[in-house]
Amino acid sequence: MKSNVSLTPKVNRWLIVLGTIIVQMGLGTIYTWSLFNQPLADKFGWGLSSVSITFSITSFALAFSTLFAGKIQERIGIRRLVLISGIVLGSGLIFSSMVSSLWLIYLLIGVVVGFADGSAYITSLSNLIKWFPNRKGLVSGISVGAFGSGSLIFKYVNAGFLQSYGVSQTFLFWGIIAMVMIAAGSFLLREAVVTTDAVNGNEKQGVQRNFTVREMLRTKEAYLLFVIFFTACMSGLYLIGIVKDAGVQLAGLDVATAANAVAMVAIFNTAGRIILGALSDKVGRMKVVAGAICATAVSVLALNYVPLNVGVFFACVSVIAFCFGGNITVFPAIVADFFGLKNQSKNYGVIYQGFGLGALTGSFLSVLLGGFHVTFMVIAAMCVVSLIIAFFISSPSERKPEENKKAVTLRSQRQAG
Repeated sequence: MKSNVSLTPKVNRWLIVLGTIIVQMGLGTIYTWSLFNQPLADKFGWGLSSVSITFSITSFALAFSTLFAGKIQERIGIRRLVLISGIVLGSGLIFSSMVSSLWLIYLLIGVVVGFADGSAYITSLSNLIKWFPNRKGLVSGISVGAFGSGSLIFKYVNAGFLQSYGVSQTFLFWGIIAMVMIAAGSFLLREAVVTTDAVNGNEKQGVQRNFTVREMLRTKEAYLLFVIFFTACMSGLYLIGIVKDAGVQLAGLDVATAANAVAMVAIFNTAGRIILGALSDKVGRMKVVAGAICATAVSVLALNYVPLNVGVFFACVSVIAFCFGGNITVFPAIVADFFGLKNQSKNYGVIYQGFGLGALTGSFLSVLLGGFHVTFMVIAAMCVVSLIIAFFISSPSERKPEENKKAVTLRSQRQAG
């Protein structure tokens, strides 16, 4: 199959893979935040729940930034964008080591670090997918898996710093390391360019494969994909946030045993990203998503209705984490398959808002509805809806030829007007 990416003999694509891995590992360190809640509360006398809000702000800012990152990339290029993002992210952490105000923590860690992280995450991931148009699932798994690996590795690195140096000094060390990693990785990145020949060739065949954001939002598939992605993110992110407490309250585990579930979730989350990403290239992406959604529904229902012990609880949370990691890996490739590579960063940035909303919705529903059980039922119901959608949804390019011809004609008329 002919690649849609303009390549030259001087470009070593595997160096770009290496650079992306280094960048994504540096970005993934923000998922160690749960380590900092109690130390900050103890040092400054802040309420633990108030400190915990920081990561919700970070997650929302991360998702929100993806709406703008693609446009910024078009102006300054991938390498400069990622470099600046690394400097801003590291600076936000470094300055956090000097403050004693919770509102400044919200601003620096929540808004500044979150926005910088999301900007580099979406663009470096989308750029790598463009370099490997025939292995989108695999390279997406590598990139997103590196993000998860950064979180897993730095749980131990930052935990060691916290124990030895305290919370403020750890922010300083963390900021310097993350800045160096992201900056170093950025120098290995190269901009991938989707050729105009590929775009024009598709249009001549009556197939519109490179949608702009506006064109994508005129399709029903964009909204259906958003529903599936929102469901996948809500289930996974909710579990990640409450897994320790759920182990104690639902399964009757002691605190030390329940804490092991946090590491279990991180391991299976990372494994799902790599395994399901590669599998999607071979068996089809929507089949992988449908299977992951189905497994998630079964697992949350088991948490609700099956008598829980250590084995059953760990099995359920491992499956949910594995499926969550796989889904957020496969979705960038799905968006590229459905709407083309040319505007991948911007198009996926829109769908990615399901991540930010999912991060907030699960916790909000738990407070509103009164705990784990009802929230799990809502998640299961959403999984059923998403599973039905996954069975019937198809790429806009797979519509009947007369529908594609009409879409291209309408586009031509708008451009002429």
